[in-house]
Amino acid sequence: MKLDRRAAGRVIRSLRRSRKLSQDVLSGLAGIARTHLSMIETGSKQPNFETLWKLSGALDIRPSELVGLIELECEKAEAEERGYEGA
Repeated sequence: MKLDRRAAGRVIRSLRRSRKLSQDVLSGLAGIARTHLSMIETGSKQPNFETLWKLSGALDIRPSELVGLIELECEKAEAEERGYEGA
């Protein structure tokens, strides 16, 4: 499986929205800059493990769960890419 730079952002944005949190609120809870969160969500910046750890705490999930969701998103993106190549 290859890492999709945007996968973490899609997962974090989805979790944030499902909890009805703004970027300002989530970034404050995680102790990171709102602009940093925005860049992660858009895929222009890849979060390191410490940032994922902080975000998982702010989202009230285990870091392993967040990483697992990101893995699933990477697998989904890879499968979609293979589907388009085969069409």
